[in-house]
Amino acid sequence: MAKISASQVMELRKKTGVGMMDAKKALVSTDGDFDKAIDVLREKGVAKAEKKSDRVAANGLANVIVKGNTAAIIEVNSETDFVASSDPFKEAVNRISDAIVTNKPADVEAALALKTDKGTIRDDLIETTQVTGEKVSLRRFAIVEKQDGDVFGLYLHNGGLIASLVQLKGADEATAKDVAMHVAATNPEYLNKDEVPADRLAHEKEVLKQEALNEGKPEKIVEKMVEGRLHKFLAEICLEDQEFVKDPDQTVAHYVASKNGSIVKFIRYEVGEGIEQKQQSFEDEVRDQLGN
Repeated sequence: MAKISASQVMELRKKTGVGMMDAKKALVSTDGDFDKAIDVLREKGVAKAEKKSDRVAANGLANVIVKGNTAAIIEVNSETDFVASSDPFKEAVNRISDAIVTNKPADVEAALALKTDKGTIRDDLIETTQVTGEKVSLRRFAIVEKQDGDVFGLYLHNGGLIASLVQLKGADEATAKDVAMHVAATNPEYLNKDEVPADRLAHEKEVLKQEALNEGKPEKIVEKMVEGRLHKFLAEICLEDQEFVKDPDQTVAHYVASKNGSIVKFIRYEVGEGIEQKQQSFEDEVRDQLGN
């Protein structure tokens, strides 16, 4: 049986809002498997459905830049928000963004070799690290190409703590920006239900079924209940089916359609998402190995 650490219990409590003993029992019953523990709590009706999103820990800035029919979304990390708000860091982010959207590298390693007025992006990061006294790194980026009739929408929240990029077919830039703001606010996982993996749907359906049965509902009506709850679940995680934040009476897809457009693609970066969780898992593993 895996040893359950206090930090694992605290993390599960934060994710689900349950009490300490419920969190610990769920982790013990699943041999420390975090996702299975969430399912156990949901099936018991103790925890609400957990949206798949990582905790945000690292600092830095995300940026979106457009050049013609090409757009790039980028994340550059620093150790503190103090450095992330400094002029040398912001200037480096702008140089890196421009080099990436212009040259369209295949991956981070290729991006590091791109030329800037500081030499290469790798040289630029080293110099920025020396100037700021903190490690500065290019974490990730994505490049999107559009057709002439398409439009890009971009939005930066809090100066770049969250960045979103949207591509629409038809419509206009104002509509695309509205959708980009919506994406930044709601953090959808998929464009539409067709993109949701079959195993994810099957898993969610089984969890909802057990939840309904544990509520004491008659089995003959459980299937209809599950169907309704699954529809609600999809409406929460799929961009097209979400209630539009500026007008909850219509979905995002209906809003875009009213502007004679459709959604092609979206990307959302939140600075540091996933980093602290991975680091915490590593620290827990080390503590367990040391017997602490």
